[in-house]
This record gives sequence, structure tokens and C-alpha cells, in this order.
Amino acid sequence: MLVTGAAGFVGRHLTRRLLDAGHEVHAVDNICPLTGAIHVAEGWPLFEPRDYPGFAFYEEDCREWFKRRPDSDFDCAFHLAAVVGGRLVIENNPLAVADDLSIDAAYWQWAKRARPARSVCFSSSAAYPVSLQRSEGYVLLRESMISFDPTSASGIGMPDMSYGWAKLTAEYLARLAHQKHGLAVVTFRPFSGYGEDQDDTYPFPSICKRVLAQRGAPLIEVWGSGRQMRDFIHIEDCIDGVLTMMDKIDDGDAVNLSTGVFTSFSDFARLAAELAGYAPEVRGLSDQPEGVFARAGDTTKQAALAFTARTSFRQGVARALEYLKV
Repeated sequence: MLVTGAAGFVGRHLTRRLLDAGHEVHAVDNICPLTGAIHVAEGWPLFEPRDYPGFAFYEEDCREWFKRRPDSDFDCAFHLAAVVGGRLVIENNPLAVADDLSIDAAYWQWAKRARPARSVCFSSSAAYPVSLQRSEGYVLLRESMISFDPTSASGIGMPDMSYGWAKLTAEYLARLAHQKHGLAVVTFRPFSGYGEDQDDTYPFPSICKRVLAQRGAPLIEVWGSGRQMRDFIHIEDCIDGVLTMMDKIDDGDAVNLSTGVFTSFSDFARLAAELAGYAPEVRGLSDQPEGVFARAGDTTKQAALAFTARTSFRQGVARALEYLKV
């Protein structure tokens, strides 16, 4: 198995599950700043991958790795490598994020030569049209709301910043890889994945740590208005979804990784504080970015593919608070 971006949040959890299942894992990551990647030598938070005999780590830009590794015997290649971070990275470093275009182009040129038995590629919920995520008319986002068929009425719409554009392009390339080169490909659109060991540039750990650090305080602040909503899905549910559905799609088609539940950041902070034993006022910071107003994914297609997220947000927050307070 190949995992690019293996030292990042999703990559670490996926790598663990693959190793636990007995697979040989070749993990590639250049530990790019602002991506949340953690070098193996620093110790991954929840497990030690070097304890597994089938683990190999390459501290290398995957674009360079692709040039020198024409391997043709990978059962599966999980392509997660990307320049991504929290909202500040997406909004304040859009050209850096656009580097994802070259990363994905390099992957598909490699896949065309190496022909892994299956490619599992990660897009993002940021690929969905922002017009469907506004306060005056938001909806649960269905996979069919993005279409590369020129005769379709839905089209692609305006995605979220350069990150959304890069992920749309990645999805288009995935379909072309199947159509033109016969590669077996599935694409996932994760929503707001979260977990105990997520990097602080993301809102989930930041809010949990703030709630713990200010325990008993009368006021907790969150970015934006606080009314903005996301679909929070636990990282282990994300990995369950990937492993459950990846063999059921091979034509580059995309499927959400979502719960279908809208949760506002204010409600998130109130829940975390309640679990920590107090009830502060929650106030938004209007001088900080909040992104789109409401983003959550329809779960109909996931259910048809035999996957449903099992971890409630309350359970996930409780687990994170227990881990972070140690």
C-alpha cells in the first residue's frame, strides 16, 4: 500500500488501520509546514508506526518520489498529499494552496505509469458550490451537485477558494484517469473531520483546548459569527467510510464522508464547555474568518454503499476532552 501525505492527520489514522490489518505501508510525506504533518522521529501521537515490520517512511516531496519510483505492484495507492490547513491557510495563502494542482498532476502521471490496482483519492467538501452554502439558502450537499458532464444542468459551480478549485481539478483528473487509461479510481469528499490528535490550525482542537484552558470562565470566543455550521465527522468514522466504500466505486466517481448533521461553532463550544463542567457565554469574533455559512453532506449515497458514521459529535468531543486534559 502507498499512502502519500501519510504524516498528516488523516494519513496517520489511515496508516494505522492499514498496518493493523497486516498490510505493508509505504508512507510518503515531506512534513510541509502548516499542514499538521508530524515527523515519525518526533513520535506520532496515538501509535508508533515503526513498531510494525511492514512500515517504510520516506521524508520526501511526493512529486520527487513519483519521479524515481515506477513501482507497478501496489495493491492500492491512497493519495492524500496536499497543502492544506485551517481557514487562515485557505484564505491567506491561496497561491500556496494552489500548489496542490502540481501535486495531483504528478500523482496521475505516476499512476498512469505504475498502474496501482486501485487509486483512492481525497477531494474535499470545499469543492461544492458556495452558492449552496449561504445563510439565505443552504442545503445538504449531494454528490450529484457537482457534475463534469457538459450536458448536466448542475455543472460544477464556484467552489471554496483555490483549495476548492484544486480539489475540483483533482476529481476531474481522477475521472480522466479511468476513462482514458482504465485506472480503477474512487474519490472521497470528506467534510469536517476531527479527532484527538488534530493540528491546532483546525478549529476542533483549538476550541477544545480553549474550553479546557478557560474552564470556569464566563466567556468563550469562537471565530466568525459563531453561527456558521459544519458537518463534523470523527476521523475513525472517516477511515471506516474509506475502507467500507473504496472497493465499490472504480470509475472515479465521488462519495461524501459526512454525517448529514449541521452543528454551529457556538453550539460546539457550548457542548464542550458543558462536558467540561461549566456554562459560559459564547461570543463570535467578527474580525476572524468563518468561511461559508453552512456546509454539511447528504448521506444517502453513503448509506447505499453500506456506510453510516457511528460516532455522535457529543461522543467525539468527550473523547477529545479526555485525551487533551491528560
